[in-house]
Amino acid sequence: MRAVGNSLKFRAIFISDIHLGTRGCKADFLLDFLKHTESDKLYLVGDIIDGWRLKKGRYWLQSHNDVLQKILRKARKGTDVIYVPGNHDEFARDYIGLEFGSIKVRRDVLHKGIQGKRFLVMHGDECDGVMIYAKWLAVLGDGAYSAALALNNWLNSARRILGLPYWSLSKYLKHKVKNAVQFMSNYEKEMARFAKDRGVDGVICGHIHHAEIKEIDGITYCNDGDWVESCTALVEHYDGRFEIVAWADMRGLVPGENAPLALPAPLADRAKTPVNARSPLEAFHKGKECEYSSSPMPGTPKSTALSEP
Repeated sequence: MRAVGNSLKFRAIFISDIHLGTRGCKADFLLDFLKHTESDKLYLVGDIIDGWRLKKGRYWLQSHNDVLQKILRKARKGTDVIYVPGNHDEFARDYIGLEFGSIKVRRDVLHKGIQGKRFLVMHGDECDGVMIYAKWLAVLGDGAYSAALALNNWLNSARRILGLPYWSLSKYLKHKVKNAVQFMSNYEKEMARFAKDRGVDGVICGHIHHAEIKEIDGITYCNDGDWVESCTALVEHYDGRFEIVAWADMRGLVPGENAPLALPAPLADRAKTPVNARSPLEAFHKGKECEYSSSPMPGTPKSTALSEP
């Protein structure tokens, strides 16, 4: 990690499961992260905008607009931004192969690590059996999950009054409930198997809201987490190391309060006001078609070809 003024510099940053358009989205935390980090490449690994929730009712804060504008600004200033849509923003899969505001939209993409390893970057719903065979069950589960996040927000409002930092109830329950732990384990193994079948060295994904880096049967499995519970990102350092950054923990952020103006020393040393919701794609500028093209593919990808940004 390199400190650049009041920013941290990485070779690549991977973020997913932001769920803009929902009450659970920690847009303020993410905006603080984007303001204090720079990277050569920025991967948006799906579920950036929650199309499922926006269909049920509009909830769109100024901070949600600010996140999109910050990402667009990074792209204009030279950051290579690649967007890999997920299941909650599957509407964007209709635009695979296009560019919007210098942001490339891809079904999946190959990231080449500085140490020569090849990583398949994909959201991960392709390896979720519930999403493939019973999407209605996934939608039902999404409602229960939203209820848990609402309870989580209420709890953290009380913690804010007491001057306590952010703490994720839903994340805690996920780690304690046996079925949830087993689901995550099965998902990780399936992702590793999928990557091995594609002939790559590792996989970088999101989808299950659980940040992790581990070796599974010779495959490096990386999950960048989410920005509704844990507020995490996956970063690649210039020496090739991958690391999970738990931003809220590292910054000591408290929901509803202004973020610290300066990075704390350990980090540097390691070099709501609602607005009228618009269609999310209105935030992007009209782009041009790229040489690479791919048609939307529900479920498991039909093509084994990997695209490179």
